[in-house]
Amino acid sequence: MNSILFDLGFIEIRWYSFLILVSMIIGYFLVLRETKKKNISNDEINDLLFYLIIVSILGARIYYVLFNLKYYLSNPLEILMMWHGGLAIHGGIIAALIFLIIYCKKEKINLLLMTDILVVPLILAQAIGRWGNFFNGEAYGRNVTLEFLKSLHLPKFIINGMYINGIYREPTFLYESVLCLIGFLILVIIRKKIKIKTGTLTSIYLIWYGIIRLIIETFRADSLMLGPLKIAQIVSVIGIISGVYLIIKIKNNKLYMKDKLIK
Repeated sequence: MNSILFDLGFIEIRWYSFLILVSMIIGYFLVLRETKKKNISNDEINDLLFYLIIVSILGARIYYVLFNLKYYLSNPLEILMMWHGGLAIHGGIIAALIFLIIYCKKEKINLLLMTDILVVPLILAQAIGRWGNFFNGEAYGRNVTLEFLKSLHLPKFIINGMYINGIYREPTFLYESVLCLIGFLILVIIRKKIKIKTGTLTSIYLIWYGIIRLIIETFRADSLMLGPLKIAQIVSVIGIISGVYLIIKIKNNKLYMKDKLIK
């Protein structure tokens, strides 16, 4: 699968970078749409998103590099070449959450209301971003046969793209993309149809995405490892537990999603 979208001679535009940009643009407008309902100005949210995007990308890259440290110590210039792939979503989420806690406390913004707004476009961005992994030949699963891929009724270009290093691979990127898209639809429906307490969308995201990664990592063949353990599964379990804990805690919370964002 060709990872290059455009080759202009003096610069290459890769699918990976392009799809990340697309997901950011879509996410930006989705956030603006919701924050408008919370009486927060575009200038305020633009400031937050500007720093949040930078922090998230750096966090995702640093996280990935740390768990591939041996390779990057031998190839230090590759650390800067993010367009080659190598952004770990868990690293981005952790960095973004730390930044949000500090930012929201400083600006007197309700943290859970903000995360409720952000997790909806986030999970959609994850669904889009996994296709960047596809074009880069990443986030693939165990060895499979051509017949197995055909049995999934996949388009030919996906089957061809799953032929990596002379072996057909299971399209775990696709599984995650579809499940993230379903998660996005669930969150949107819940937000529109049900009067929910503050933090509910955040907790659903943590549980839903945690379960997705916990299961899919079982089939992944290129996971980040911590000794014999897959680090994504460890973080996923923590996410699921956090989501359940949050649901229990917000049962007595009297704030609803219609409340103002500013405390």
